[in-house]
Amino acid sequence: MPGTLRQVAELGYRSVETAGTHGRTAAEFRTVLDDLGLRATSGHADLDGGVDALIEDARALGNRQVVVPHAVFDTADGWRAFADELNEAGRKCRAAGLRFGYHNHDHEFAPVDGVLPYDVLRERTDRRFVHFELDLYWAVHAGQDVLALIDAERDRIRQLHVKDRAPDGEMADPGTGTLDFPAIFAHARSACEYIVEHDQPTDPLRTAGVGFDYLRAVRW
Repeated sequence: MPGTLRQVAELGYRSVETAGTHGRTAAEFRTVLDDLGLRATSGHADLDGGVDALIEDARALGNRQVVVPHAVFDTADGWRAFADELNEAGRKCRAAGLRFGYHNHDHEFAPVDGVLPYDVLRERTDRRFVHFELDLYWAVHAGQDVLALIDAERDRIRQLHVKDRAPDGEMADPGTGTLDFPAIFAHARSACEYIVEHDQPTDPLRTAGVGFDYLRAVRW
């Protein structure tokens, strides 16, 4: 893990989004980041261990934003109860000085009991406490117009997962597929964090390098 993060830092990254601490405590992981000049500005975490533990780890890591990365329910009521859970966690995170959000895949855009889970989350969560980390690949893969999604929740979409989509529907490194990132980025002016991601890269460090160079050129 330290060697991988060292290579990430050498590519030019100065911030990362964590997803677990890979056998270290949050404090130990933070030490590795600090030694390499990296900041874990955001972190993926689930609610299974409780909100207090989530906040404690986020503070140790130096996160400014904490995001629940995945949830699946087979009823609309299940999604509604989950939205209420997000609200409560978001209140506690806000009181602790953290932003709290939810990250989508494609299944949130498939109807459950006649409603879209994504709409349930939009309508039932409190915008003061819960934001969205919009995964661009998964939204497009689900047939969504991401510009319309941004328009609908412009002040709540504070993070974008930047992963591209090949013509055959597979994931691709940023800038090598079919997504019009310049148009999306211009539209998402309020988004404050752009995160390079690929769920199953054949060469993770190459993906990180391609993504960094692409974002630096197209966004900044």
